Order: sequence, then C-alpha cells, then structure tokens
Amino acid sequence: MSRWRLALLLLAGAAYAGLSHWLMLFHPHAPWAMAVLLGPLWLTALGLGGSRFGGWGLVGATLAGLLVFVVLWRGGTGDPNRLYVLQHVGINGVLACWFGGSLRSGRLSLIGQFAQRVHPLGKGMPEYTRQVTWVWTIYFMLTALVSIPVYLWLPFSAWSLLANVLSPATVVVLFVGEHLVRYRLHPEFERTRMIDAVRAFYGATSAEPSAKR
Repeated sequence: MSRWRLALLLLAGAAYAGLSHWLMLFHPHAPWAMAVLLGPLWLTALGLGGSRFGGWGLVGATLAGLLVFVVLWRGGTGDPNRLYVLQHVGINGVLACWFGGSLRSGRLSLIGQFAQRVHPLGKGMPEYTRQVTWVWTIYFMLTALVSIPVYLWLPFSAWSLLANVLSPATVVVLFVGEHLVRYRLHPEFERTRMIDAVRAFYGATSAEPSAKR
C-alpha cells in the first residue's frame, strides 16, 4: 500500500463517515440511503464468507446482500434505525471477538502478528503487543455495548454522531496515540513508521482468504 493510496483511503473513510451521519439524520428511510449505510455490513459479510468458505461463501454473501437490498427497496424492514444500530454493534462485536480470540494462552496476539509482519519481535514485544491487543479488544467491546443505551435513551442524532463520527475518530486517536507512546514506554523497541503498521494490517486481512483456501 503506497502513501497516496493510504491517504485516499483515509479521505474516503472520513467522507463516508460524514455522509453516513448526514444520511441518517435527513434520509434515514430512503431505500437508496439504507443501501449505502448498510454497505459496510455487506462488505464484512463478503470478507468473512470468502475467507471461511471460498467462492461459495462469496456467492452466498452476494445473494444475501441482493436479497436484503430488494427488501429495503420494497420497504419491508420497518424502522431502519434498528438496522443501523445492529450493524454498528455487530461490526464492533466481530472486531472484539477477532482481537480477543487471539489472546488465548500460547498464541501470539493479533497485534503481535501484525508487528511480526514488519520486523522480528524483539525481547518484551510479544507481551507488549498482547497488552495492546487487550486495549483494542476492550475498546471494540465497550463501543458495541455503549451503542445500545445511547440509541435507547438519547436522540437518534446523538447515536449517529457516536457511530459515524466519534467511533472512527477514536480509532484514529488510539492508533496514533499508541504509536507515540510506545517508544516512551519502551525506547528499546525497534522503531517503525505508522504506515508500516497499516500495511501490515492491510496485508494480513488481504492474505487471510487465500491462506485459508
């Protein structure tokens, strides 16, 4: 992944977050808007289906997505806000399970696996990356849990702000903050660039489907 491609991905993510917040506030019931807003859930299903079941998984996820789109277009989903909340909770829950599942005893944590793609792990790094993996696991878990009471007890505009703006912004703050703090806590660690960490994550998620076939 080049720097330009990374910059474009970040800009696209920020634009999508702003668009999602605007659509949820002003066009939450429009079928086309619902298709745009639920797109990340479909992409997640495509990725999981392809990584676990290969071509048949991709076909199944594609057909399921098309079926949901037809239902949305015909207005058969009831209150769409519940679907948006389900998507937010579901994606964060899956991420929490993905990160947390690597914390079992005897395994290298997920952050450790990403770090290993950049350089060999030195002394103390497996334990440190395990602690960072715990931080991300707890973050995704708390985000999923907080989403529900915010939706139930606050105006929907507050929930939309949480899901579309605050959640992704917090991810960026955690990512950059960990990178800045790491060498203050462990100056002995080999120094890496933030873009290398992003490349390692991107490479791991891209390679996963082919590795499991």
